[in-house]
Amino acid sequence: MTTCTKCNAQFEDGLQHCTSCGAPSQVAPSQSAEPADFSAKLNELNNTPDSTAEFDAADIEKNKVIAVFAYVIFLIPLLAAKDSPFAKFHTNQGLVLFIAGLISSVVSVIPVIGWILAPIGAIIVSVFAIIGIINAFGGKAKELPLIGKFRILK
Repeated sequence: MTTCTKCNAQFEDGLQHCTSCGAPSQVAPSQSAEPADFSAKLNELNNTPDSTAEFDAADIEKNKVIAVFAYVIFLIPLLAAKDSPFAKFHTNQGLVLFIAGLISSVVSVIPVIGWILAPIGAIIVSVFAIIGIINAFGGKAKELPLIGKFRILK
């Protein structure tokens, strides 16, 4: 049962208006019956600093496919497009992500807590890799969430 915030009458859950006074039902956000929008959550997660404007548009267009490989094997763009600032940006992001994955793997050897944290870390690394691939293929130079601010390659 839901209690009306205007007249304190009780009415069935899920109704849009109070059955006594007609006031709109106010459901707390955590009680909302609508499912969470995955796309909105992904966009919120990817709300990180964007430095795309700092890169040459021709460089981005020429090297965005190479930049995608930074999230699979970070060395490929470093060797194939070493003079591209855009590819180097994504290579750095891929290297930081690789290090995060290594840390997650090392944590897995810790009994019990590592067995719990390592799979969570693997999922997070995978999601960040997908975000990086989408950004690189879209021609964006956006930092990865949480770890993107670290710079290893200058």
